[in-house]
Amino acid sequence: MKVKQFRYSFDNLGYVVYTKHEAIAIDGGAVNEIKAFIEDHGLILEFATNTHSHADHTNGTSELIKKMNTTYKDHKTIAKTGKLFLEDQELKVLHTPGHTSDSVSFYTGSCLIAGDTLFNGTVGNCFSGELDRFLKSIKLLLSYPDDTILYAGHDYVRASIAVAKQFEPHNPDLDSYLKDYDPDHVRSTLADERKVNPYLRFNQDSIIAILKGKGLPVDTENQRWSSVMTL
Repeated sequence: MKVKQFRYSFDNLGYVVYTKHEAIAIDGGAVNEIKAFIEDHGLILEFATNTHSHADHTNGTSELIKKMNTTYKDHKTIAKTGKLFLEDQELKVLHTPGHTSDSVSFYTGSCLIAGDTLFNGTVGNCFSGELDRFLKSIKLLLSYPDDTILYAGHDYVRASIAVAKQFEPHNPDLDSYLKDYDPDHVRSTLADERKVNPYLRFNQDSIIAILKGKGLPVDTENQRWSSVMTL
């Protein structure tokens, strides 16, 4: 199972997940580019879906469905089944609330499409207000292997690493992470994220010291998570 990334609306990122003959579109705002890719590769677009219901991710879905003569599968519904199949290959569908209550992520077996739950270098805003559920979602995504490729819903890499340098200016991994950044193919591994993403490093002494210095609670993991999310 392969993943093709598409940029649209400046920093939004959408995806086609495909096998030899079949494909699905996730956050398909790059309508014409996706259509051309599907046709050039002789694929059948089985359906389109989304990572969550924010308009910048759903815009274009209806147009893509019409142009490709395909159907829509609601992300909330498919999350209840927990998996999809393209030909004989399984695609896991994970309910990952936090950014929104309806956020979902997709795991191909080697790649993780995390929408606005987990970005390359940062995490999403907790618009749902469900910080405890958001932490559970982040821990679920981090349970996958270190070499899992992370694909996000936006390209925020440069701004995210600038923030990470404010947290940990002496972190030796930040410069190499930024050096590997490719705006034409935005990705990282979960191992990379554990090294540089300050919102995943709230158990590290350097981050705890920052939180303590701001008078924020740090005694439990939930407190540290809640505290780092306020910064």
